[in-house]
Amino acid sequence: MRSRELADATSAERLAIGRFPTELAACGAAALALTLGSCSKPPPPPPPPPDVIVAEVTQKDVPVYQEWVGTTEGNITAQIRARVQGYLQKRTYEEGSLVHTGDLMFVIDPRPYQSALDQAKGDLGRAEAAMTKTQQDVARYTPLAAQQAISQEELDNAVQASRAAKAVADSARAAVEKAQLNLDWTQVKSPIDGIAGIAVAQVGDLVSESTLLTTVSQVDPIKVSVPISEQDYLKFASRLSGPKPSESEARLELVLSDGSVYPERGRVSVANREVDVKTGTMTVVNLFPNPQNLLRPGQYAKVRATTDTHKDALLVPARAVQDLQGTRQVALVGADNKVSMRSVQTGPSMGNLVVINAGLKAGERVVVEGLQKVRDGVTVNPKAAEAAPSATVAPAAGS
Repeated sequence: MRSRELADATSAERLAIGRFPTELAACGAAALALTLGSCSKPPPPPPPPPDVIVAEVTQKDVPVYQEWVGTTEGNITAQIRARVQGYLQKRTYEEGSLVHTGDLMFVIDPRPYQSALDQAKGDLGRAEAAMTKTQQDVARYTPLAAQQAISQEELDNAVQASRAAKAVADSARAAVEKAQLNLDWTQVKSPIDGIAGIAVAQVGDLVSESTLLTTVSQVDPIKVSVPISEQDYLKFASRLSGPKPSESEARLELVLSDGSVYPERGRVSVANREVDVKTGTMTVVNLFPNPQNLLRPGQYAKVRATTDTHKDALLVPARAVQDLQGTRQVALVGADNKVSMRSVQTGPSMGNLVVINAGLKAGERVVVEGLQKVRDGVTVNPKAAEAAPSATVAPAAGS
């Protein structure tokens, strides 16, 4: 009985062992099928070409400018000073306002000078009365002397007395004129049209002759003085010494301290007589219209003038040019929308544009936005940039 059980057990184990390879093979086939099924999926699509903004290389004549730093000055600056001594009684103008020739600005106490004028007029009256008396004596003595009714000496004395009386009268008349001038000078008036400054002397101050009261500056037109180098002077000597341009021919621009360009154009007025040996520069005065009195003396300004013209210059936006270790490059987009990096030689900047001296041709496209997305040989999706503003010339290296 025991032997039979062992035999049956052995048979069952053999059967199980025989089935194991078959089940293992089935499992392997299923795994292989799953693997093959997963490998048959299509690969993911490639990324689309990156979007970039491109601009065409333009070609045009571009003027080149040079700038000089200067300061504004009044075309005429008049120091308003007292011409007589006295107490300042009144200030009649508004500080910082426009005054005209003959406008009353200050009043000095006129009473002492009115009194002096009255006295001088009295002295003149007495002198003229004495002169009239002596002239009558001469008129009366002349026929008497001819008739020998009086001596010649008496007539001569009368003539001399008449001359002396006339001299006294003339002196008294001059004293009246001087007293009248002193009285007139108690009213201090503006000698020019211009902007009046803040008063130096205040009401109640005792002022004397030559005391500074305020300053008036004529600011239309206004002067802008700039120092130019000796080299620039030699370059522009013919223009500076030639006939002065008219208002319609004015070509100078004025750049203010905030970077804005003054709307009025100016012209060269005069160059100084000599070069400063200490600085090697010469002062040139330029005149700019100032109808709104916007410009005031002492302001910082830059005078800009055309010095040259680049004929058929190639221009690209300045942001399209990359500086890589001293080499200037642009990303050029071809007809097939593929990028090629190209080295270029740049010229002066023109506002937001830059001149390309070599390396590009008119009509070619360069990347202006999205440079970080491109490299040599990459295909891109180019989009045209908005129309660039007209090139505004930037200064050359000024003096």
